[in-house]
Amino acid sequence: MTREQFKTRTKAFALRAIKVAESLPADASAQIIGRQLIRSATSTAANYRAAVRSKSRADFVAKMGIVEEECDESLFWLELLTDTGEIKPASLTSLMKEGDEILSIVVASIKTACRGS
Repeated sequence: MTREQFKTRTKAFALRAIKVAESLPADASAQIIGRQLIRSATSTAANYRAAVRSKSRADFVAKMGIVEEECDESLFWLELLTDTGEIKPASLTSLMKEGDEILSIVVASIKTACRGS
């Protein structure tokens, strides 16, 4: 997968997370979790874009570390939405699978970059 393809994939993940957040009930807890989900999912995509433009291998690894943290946080918020009963687990299966795959790719990229140091 090219960098451009992965940029597109992380952006699509963010857009899907936004749609989930916008579909949540109006109660306070759902809205708070939804805002956190939007923040972390969009941060995953934005920080990957920044990593692509990194100035060194160390800069790339540091920025990808942020991508890893934000993607993992997005998965946490998705889990919390199902655990609190705000949304049915089946409706998030595909998005959570995509988040897991993105996270795996990011971790593998960090490991590869670190080996090349």
